[in-house]
Amino acid sequence: MFSGSIVALITPFKNSQVDFEALESLINFHIEHGTDAIVVCGTTGESATLTFEEHREIIEKSVKFAQNRIKIIAGTGANATHEAIELTTHAKNVGADACLLVAPYYNRPTQEGIFRHFMTVAKEVDIPIILYNIPSRTGVEIAPNTIKRLAGECPNIVGTKESTTNMDRISELYRLMGHGFSILSGDDSLTLPMMSIGAKGVISVANNLMPVAVKSMVDFASRGDFKNARRLHYYLFPLFKALFIETNPIPVKTACSLLGMCQLEFRLPLCEMSKENHAFLLETLKSYNLPIKDGSGS
Repeated sequence: MFSGSIVALITPFKNSQVDFEALESLINFHIEHGTDAIVVCGTTGESATLTFEEHREIIEKSVKFAQNRIKIIAGTGANATHEAIELTTHAKNVGADACLLVAPYYNRPTQEGIFRHFMTVAKEVDIPIILYNIPSRTGVEIAPNTIKRLAGECPNIVGTKESTTNMDRISELYRLMGHGFSILSGDDSLTLPMMSIGAKGVISVANNLMPVAVKSMVDFASRGDFKNARRLHYYLFPLFKALFIETNPIPVKTACSLLGMCQLEFRLPLCEMSKENHAFLLETLKSYNLPIKDGSGS
């Protein structure tokens, strides 16, 4: 089962190329700070602007850098089923521990089309698969009953990442799927509410910056110690919200650059933050006594 505090890792760039030296440092950082698993090539990893070659190389090198010290979950979703199969097959072949597959986006398939898409990938590639429900970006929702059908048909579909504010949906998913299926929060500020009704952890953006605190919150919640989990939730809440004042991953990558973890470099159509939001983010980071390396973020 995939559970706990999982980081949605940024993809560092340098001079318009993937910065593999920085990527290795980021992976080691999370190993040293107790993160439970790493997602590469997800939304926070700017997968939409990676070439297929870069996508494959990031997954392969991340597995190599991890050296079996931490689980690597590869983002391999696509809006074309054959592309998702290609990326997922490659991830399995290079040793990824699991794959995260986003719902097909833009083409807005029906629930039957969504079912057939994921079923085809799961039956073609025997690797643990976590579904990714994020309707605000994809334009479609993976219905709870569709998830139940998929898990019943494909034993390697083992969980779902839920980027939704609908707690009734989480309750329905847990009612349908039970304890043996990994429901993971896809929104840091909703991790604690989701865990209180059955989620097993989070695929976290904030974990890029404060892995120990995020893991502690998740660990307390998983043990049923909601008093301490709430304490950390409210402590981290301003950071959770600051990291979404502009489109993810713009704020978190800006924050990582301010901490000296990567260059401040995006690929269009993503671009740097507004001056006002940058100043707000910087003040938020300072309030947590994080080690700012460069006040300009450049």
